[in-house]
Amino acid sequence: MGFGEARLVRYAKGRFKLFTAADGVPAGTIHKLFPDSKGRLWILSSQSGLGRIDDPSAERPVIVPYTVADGLSSNETQSITEDSWGRLYIGTDRSLDRLDPATGHIRHFTTADGLANNQVIGGFRDSHGALWFSTDTGLSRYIPEPDHPRPPPVALINGLQISGSHYPVSELGESAVRDMELARSQSNIRIDFAGISFGVGEVLHYQHKLEGADQDWSEFTEQRTINFAKLAPGRYRFLVRAVNADGVVSETPASFSFIILTPLWQRWWFLSLAATTVVLAGSLLYRFRVAQLLKLERVRTRIATDLHDDIGANLTRISILSEVAKQQGGNGASSASGSLQAIAEIARESVASMSDIIWAINPQRDSLIDLTRKMRQHAEEVFVQRGIELKFIAPDPAPDLKLGLDVRRNLYLVFKEAVNNAARHSDCARVEIELRVEEARLRLTISDNGRGFDPAARTEGNGLLSMRRRADDLGGELSLESGVGAGSRLRLTIPLAHSWTGK
Repeated sequence: MGFGEARLVRYAKGRFKLFTAADGVPAGTIHKLFPDSKGRLWILSSQSGLGRIDDPSAERPVIVPYTVADGLSSNETQSITEDSWGRLYIGTDRSLDRLDPATGHIRHFTTADGLANNQVIGGFRDSHGALWFSTDTGLSRYIPEPDHPRPPPVALINGLQISGSHYPVSELGESAVRDMELARSQSNIRIDFAGISFGVGEVLHYQHKLEGADQDWSEFTEQRTINFAKLAPGRYRFLVRAVNADGVVSETPASFSFIILTPLWQRWWFLSLAATTVVLAGSLLYRFRVAQLLKLERVRTRIATDLHDDIGANLTRISILSEVAKQQGGNGASSASGSLQAIAEIARESVASMSDIIWAINPQRDSLIDLTRKMRQHAEEVFVQRGIELKFIAPDPAPDLKLGLDVRRNLYLVFKEAVNNAARHSDCARVEIELRVEEARLRLTISDNGRGFDPAARTEGNGLLSMRRRADDLGGELSLESGVGAGSRLRLTIPLAHSWTGK
């Protein structure tokens, strides 16, 4: 006996036993109890579908539930009957559901199949095996037949929308829509599909996949529309198949093949052309740069040669002739002798300056090794003549690195100015010069043990201002440390990224 609030009572051997929701009784009011031909007891609930008891005489019967999750059209069940093949017909408030207990498959019958009303109140089998179903609007009779093998369902594509525009598809549906070329802006696609079943009261499910993006079929679904948004360029093939209640799938899936074209600037021939153009442009630019450097080097070589051969030779002749004139004058006027002496001195200084200029612009003297030799030579000429002890520290071996023209010239002129100042004004007995390459910097330090000076009380002369200006041009830092009686130290630091031009 079934009652409300999920209560079931069994009377056996003169005793009543109560079963409740804790024993698995479906929730809600028990509408009907039905023993089938196999001795199973079926429980119809107003809220929780069906319950099945395989052994009603067991001390603690096990109740197996059936709900919409298992395929019922509704959890409100009102009637039940059985046909000659053991299949159960459950009346619900939405349709008539046929359950095959052997397989668990459920099929649905509605007004579309001839039912008088989708809300089935009662069910009955007559002596001839015909089934009768009562509804609020009439009575329906159904003569069941055994299940026969049926052809698989057919899947069709019956709607296609591309970026908001409808593409013409047959109203009856098409099994294949082939080879459409779509622009990159047409990457939003909506596909409608449907299935044709050859069984009565059958609800189809669908599986689909997009070859080119998916590897496996999707989960079963009753939805008959799918949307793809912003698909990447490439070749795709959409497949959809229908699946009936017996798990039989369409023999041939419906298909839609299409290509989303790669934008012009992403196609292989465009990329190849662009890469070739870049390589050619780079090659031409490199050749132009090399040609300009070679041209500049030839100009520098020609200037250095001309200065050495012409102007240098003339200045040397002036110096020699002035010396000869001085010697030939012998007892001449002292003013003339002094003038000749001045001419000779100026000529010698001009020759020395010209030699420095030629060295600075000569492309064969761009290395750090040549700069170090030039600096050592000049320091020895200045200090040795004055009897000043010299200690010159340089990288050994010196890195085989190239210096730009402006870097070599400014660095050497700062060095030359500092050496001359130390020799003329410091009254020192010892000078130490150190040239080092430290990480990303080139550092020049010139120290003497002369009388020094008070930097706070001394104004910078043109020489020091010139050195600071040249240091700024090199992107470096110039510092001067000195004290009365404590000597002087000048330090110039140049960043390699600013000064080096490569090997």
